[in-house]
Order: sequence, then structure tokens, then C-alpha cells
Amino acid sequence: MSHLFLLNLETGSVQDLTKGSYADVPPIALGGHGDYTFAPNDDEIAFTINWDNYKKGTGTKLATSTNNDVVLINPALNSVQFNTISTSKGNDNQPVYSPDGKYLAFLSMERAGFEADKLRLMIYDRTTKQTKDITHKIDFSVGKVVFSPDSKYIFFDADRESFHSIFKLNVATSELTLIVKDAYSSDMEISPDGNTLYFKHQKSSMPIELCALNLTTGEIKQLTTLNKNLLAQLEMNATEAFWTKAKDGVQVQSLLVKPPFFDPNKKYPMLVVIHGGPQGITADQFHYRWNLQLFASRGYVVIAPNFRGSTGFGQKFTDAISGDWGGKPYTDIMSCVDNAIKQYKFIDAKNLFAAGGSYGGYMTAWISTQTDRFNALICHAGVFNLESMYGTTEQLWFPEWENKGTPWSNKALYDKFSPHKHIHKVKTPVLVIHGAMDFRVSEEQAFQHFTYLQRRGVPSKFLYFPDETHFILKPQNSRLWYNTFFDWIEQFKK
Repeated sequence: MSHLFLLNLETGSVQDLTKGSYADVPPIALGGHGDYTFAPNDDEIAFTINWDNYKKGTGTKLATSTNNDVVLINPALNSVQFNTISTSKGNDNQPVYSPDGKYLAFLSMERAGFEADKLRLMIYDRTTKQTKDITHKIDFSVGKVVFSPDSKYIFFDADRESFHSIFKLNVATSELTLIVKDAYSSDMEISPDGNTLYFKHQKSSMPIELCALNLTTGEIKQLTTLNKNLLAQLEMNATEAFWTKAKDGVQVQSLLVKPPFFDPNKKYPMLVVIHGGPQGITADQFHYRWNLQLFASRGYVVIAPNFRGSTGFGQKFTDAISGDWGGKPYTDIMSCVDNAIKQYKFIDAKNLFAAGGSYGGYMTAWISTQTDRFNALICHAGVFNLESMYGTTEQLWFPEWENKGTPWSNKALYDKFSPHKHIHKVKTPVLVIHGAMDFRVSEEQAFQHFTYLQRRGVPSKFLYFPDETHFILKPQNSRLWYNTFFDWIEQFKK
């Protein structure tokens, strides 16, 4: 159990601020960028805790509750007296005091049990004890929060389409200004004089570098060039975006990366990369585990659809995947594939491949049961049996929200979109990849998937990492992952 302690640097005494609590501080899941902080004059501490797990004997709720709350405590008091200022039944986190001590900002999700609800920016007035949502007119989730030194503005980052942008918000008026739009910008810090905003900046063709924004002139300056010499040795094309009209008329954005030394007169195989989450996004960023440029480097045109469920396109778009895992997201992806083939004559329609991780792994398993248009598929850490996944994951709120209940209360939906129920239709070769220490999507999902494929006589292979989790993080394992990935799809090219 993780408690919050206060260390007196002068006396060396230690005080357990959450004594008697059976809940972790910070919470083990769904926390923010910072989940405990001092008020400017040190008279108060704000932190995040899951109240559903506070009392002894309620620990079983840890897997079913997203009800993190923002709590205040006076460190000068000998007794533990908590003052909860958040009121929603959803996930509240990331308390941040304004420099003048007047406000406490925090993020709040409204709906209980939903980990991908809109993260609203709330302002708690420490004098009036009133809280208000200052982003109620904004239809996207707030990321990291940074106050200006004069406490008049808040800077935050957020997904917006394929970008991760930085915004400036007037605390008094809620006026919003987009100040850094393109690529992927995040993790801001502001200078003491309030004139410069520092942040991390990346795009698919550039790993993270540090940049500075002059808040007076709007000029952005790149401060570091750590990868300049390495990048000079590489040939990469910029990420492009294209839009597709889905079956129901909704516009769906996809990213496209062309292979190096691209020749528009040639035909290239296409690799469809499907993101996880499922409430996530493929953005214009340099991702070490699912690197679009590395996939393209082997001579593939890479497309990455941001299908229904993706973030950055409004909460309604994000919500649309819940209860419909194999429905609109699948047809969105197929529409994007069709549009790419029609729009880009350099794509070879006879050589199509798809790969994804987590929900993306689920989707490749689902695709294998719905169509044989792809030459080969790769399922990394994917869900294969929705019912058994419920009994082996560490976050029960997730399947209960996504499948609108438990396997016994809504069995029909679990069966409808579970790939294992449709395995008799699979013909496409599948590479299954999983880590033994994956507790989000347990390894049993991969064992089932591979066994079903083998028993059906479908060409298949299993790459198993006994020392990895939901993600492949070790460098040598990553090399094996990529090499096996490419070896698999190369053998099925026509």
C-alpha cells in the first residue's frame, strides 16, 4: 500500500498523512501528471485518492472503481482530516494550485466506470469553496495543466485530430487560444517571468526535442538537436493525413507515411496500423514501439486510421466504440483502406497487411473473422475471448463499460463481438505476440488465439516474451519483435 508521507527536513520527523487508509496515494490507476502537491504557502496539501478503496474490506472495488477524488488536508493537524472537493463519480486527478494560492485546478471525468470520459478542467476557488468547469464549451480532454505565474492563464496540452497541441486558457473568461498546433507537443513548463513556455516536441520523423515558445511574439525555437547527426543519415517522408467518409457519413481521419526514396510510379504494399486504447489515437509522433517510419522503411505504405473511438475528434466520436467493438470501428477501418487504394494509385491492392496492439490486436483478430482481403495479420497483446478476458484482467471497470455489463448480465454482446466465437471463418495467416507479465490483457488470450488458429489449420506463429508486460520495452526484445514482424509479412507478399 502506498501512503503519502510528510518529511520535516529540519527535524527529520515523518508524518503519515493518509494513516488508516487502505487506498494507494497516488492511485494505482487513472492518475494524472501529478497527484499530490503543496499549496503555495504550505498550509494545505492536495492529493488524489480512490475513496471506494479507502476503508478496510473494500479492496475488491479496486478493479471496478474509477472514482478517484481530489482531497485536501492540513499538514499542521495531528489528526487526519480529509476535505474532498471533487464531486463526480468518475475519475478526478491532477490537482494544481495557482501561484497566488487563490485557486486549485484539477481534472474531472463525469461518468463512473469510464476511463476515457472527457477530462474537464475544474477550478476550485479556495475562498468561496465553489467549483466550476471552465472547459464546458470545449469538446476534448485536457492533459497536463500549468498556471502562468500571475495565475491569470492556464496552459494545457490535448489531442486534436492527429496532433497533440498546446492551448492557453483565460481563467476568468474561459477564452481559449491555440498556441502550438502541429505534430506532438507536450509536458510544458513555464519560466518564472511568464514569458517562455518550454515543452517537448516530436513528430513521426523526429524523436523528442525540447522547444521554447516566446509567449509575447509567438516564436518557437528548438533548443536541442540531440538526434541531428543520426537523422541526417536517414531518409524519411513527412506524415500526411487524409479523410474518408465512413458508411454512415462520418468523416474519419487517417495518417499516411510513404516509404523512403518513394517513387509515385511504383506499386507498394500497404500496412494498416491499428491503435489500441481503444480510446486512443495514432498521432504524428515518434513512437519507439509502433514506429510508423520504421514500418515504412521496409518499402510499405503505412496508413493508420483514427476510427470511431479515437480521441481528439470530440467525445461523441470517442464514445461511439463502447458496446460496438466489432461494428463501426471495423467498417471505418475498411472504408479507410478502400479510400486509400482508390485515392493513391501507388498502393498495391494485392498486398495488404494489418497489425495492431491491445485493442488494435483485438481488431486484427476480429478482421481475420470478417474478411480475407489481407495477406497476413499481426495481433500483439490482443483480446481474443471477451468473456475469459473479463476474468483475467486487473481492471474490471474496462470490460464492464465497453461491453455494457458483465458476461452474465450481457452475454449476447460479449458473444457478438468476441473473435473466438467466429474462428471458423478465419483463413488469413496470423502472427500472435504476447508478454507473460501482461495483466491488462492476460497471456491466456494469446494461448487461446494461437491454439484456435493451429487447430483450425490456419498458418500462424506465436512470439512469446516471458519478461515483458503489455508493452515490449527491452531493446533486444524490441529488435526481435520488429524482425519477427517483418519476417512474417514478407513471406506472404505476392
